[in-house]
Amino acid sequence: MPIQSTTPTDEPALIRRILAGETQLFYDLIRPYEKMVYVTIYAMVRNEQEAEDGAQETLVNAFRHLASFRGESKFSTWLVTIAMNEGRRRLRKSKTAAEDPLEDSADDHDGDFTPAFLTDWREIPSEALEKKEIREKLRATVQTLPPIYREVLILRDLEELNQEETAAALGIPVTTVKVRLHRARMMLQKLLVPYLKESRPARKGFFGRMSP
Repeated sequence: MPIQSTTPTDEPALIRRILAGETQLFYDLIRPYEKMVYVTIYAMVRNEQEAEDGAQETLVNAFRHLASFRGESKFSTWLVTIAMNEGRRRLRKSKTAAEDPLEDSADDHDGDFTPAFLTDWREIPSEALEKKEIREKLRATVQTLPPIYREVLILRDLEELNQEETAAALGIPVTTVKVRLHRARMMLQKLLVPYLKESRPARKGFFGRMSP
């Protein structure tokens, strides 16, 4: 789901008015992003109630800390960063988040990494995605990815942030975003192969490109 936004030139003025005391305008500011916040947290915690509570908490925190928004990034990027942090907090609280032992080492050699190609899970044939079991398997498989890869996938492929926005939201370099996204997509592809063999298109597509 791509991030929606109000007219960019409207947001700074709206924020100034809110900070000046017109707090009732806050809902106008965050209304275009409510679904984005919910989807971001739900994709992390996979629990509707937790996602709803987390979305509310995200918006409350955004209101409380609105004065700290400096406009150095998009408001939507700032907001999704808060949402990601809330999702992480809830995962830690429920003890369902597993630390990835490769986090400190796997991405330290970005300059040494040259992907042969960037396989995109969104290239799965549409006729395959129309099958309920494939859609459910895709959603479930995303949740099996290590957190650092799942987060990048959520922001780039679900929320459709660009590389710079994703890097800003996660506090990592753009090169690290590229590496993690590539690995996340490759993990998904490997895990989904058994479920998509019957849906392989005649032309080279999602899996066809795996062959040299």
